[in-house]
Amino acid sequence: MAQLFPKWTNRIPLIVAVVVLFGGVAVVAGVWYYFSPEYTDVGYRPKQPVAFSHKLHAGELGMDCRYCHNTVETTAWAAVPPTSTCMNCHTLILPESEKLLPVRESYNTGRPIEWIRIHKVADYAYFDHGVHVRAGVGCYSCHGNIRKMEVVEQKEPLSMGWCLDCHRNPDPHLRPLDEVTNMEWEPSSDHAEFVERIKAERNIAPPEDCSGCHR
Repeated sequence: MAQLFPKWTNRIPLIVAVVVLFGGVAVVAGVWYYFSPEYTDVGYRPKQPVAFSHKLHAGELGMDCRYCHNTVETTAWAAVPPTSTCMNCHTLILPESEKLLPVRESYNTGRPIEWIRIHKVADYAYFDHGVHVRAGVGCYSCHGNIRKMEVVEQKEPLSMGWCLDCHRNPDPHLRPLDEVTNMEWEPSSDHAEFVERIKAERNIAPPEDCSGCHR
């Protein structure tokens, strides 16, 4: 009696199993990467209502981050400066510039400029800027070299895994407090000794349990 199906069809179950296996791995790997903050968030650089250049202000002019973000050492958030902070300089510097028209309008009307937030930790997680800055974590560790950015963009994923990597080994990110805003700072040859000393002095022991960030 003749066979209903050719002999090669016996391999179909094996072929299907291989396709499902490798296809499933490919789907999981794709979702793992392309749905992660590493892909979706890193590089985010929205167009702001005013073309503010950190490269000019923080880089070429050497303005300290804390002049504008003046609560970064004492509160959980780094303040977005009010328009009056901008006008401290721009009442005298380029007071008629067309680029600064939104700034002048905001200052005269009292309506704040609607800046678009770039760096944002998920709402279900708690992050305190002041704690990190007072521990000696430099701005560079989370924000990259802001002083070289014409347009600020997100440089790190700010994901739970990324935060935990630092909490488990904060040593490379710790520096003297007077160097926190220095984007060009490099650790010295005795950095390991320095880190051990300041971790004891500042009682630095980053939490690794859930309650450290999810409160």
